[in-house]
Amino acid sequence: MKLSVLRPDKYIIFLKIGVYILLLNIAVANDDKTNQQKDPKKAFYFSLIPGMGQAYNGKWLKSAMIIAIEASAISAWSNNLESYNNYDSSLPLNRNRYLEKRNKYAWWIGIIYVYSMIDAVVDAHLNSFDTLMNSSLDKENNEGGVYEK
Repeated sequence: MKLSVLRPDKYIIFLKIGVYILLLNIAVANDDKTNQQKDPKKAFYFSLIPGMGQAYNGKWLKSAMIIAIEASAISAWSNNLESYNNYDSSLPLNRNRYLEKRNKYAWWIGIIYVYSMIDAVVDAHLNSFDTLMNSSLDKENNEGGVYEK
């Protein structure tokens, strides 16, 4: 059985680029105070790289999970693409099955990417929700039942 894997030199280059991008985005994302209001527009721009919008919002575990899931979907897509293009009869599945699996993982890559973007923007919008809900209204009830500042 033939397994397709990234060559070690390409894997190391891919890993180094990923680490540099991650460190750069972490440095840029942490320039504000952690309890400060997060900007949804900034979260959107960070989320153009999968997992970095979550890093901007301070959700480190979620960021790592999205990066890992996206990388595994890309790897599975690449493996099925290579198996489809270099098909021989010694492979366990027929050629059309590798095409179907390649297409399925291509869809998953897109779905995970869009999900991470939406999640980052929504998380930035809801960042101050707990603080807002725990704060007092700073309004008193007057005799007429109308609230004023």
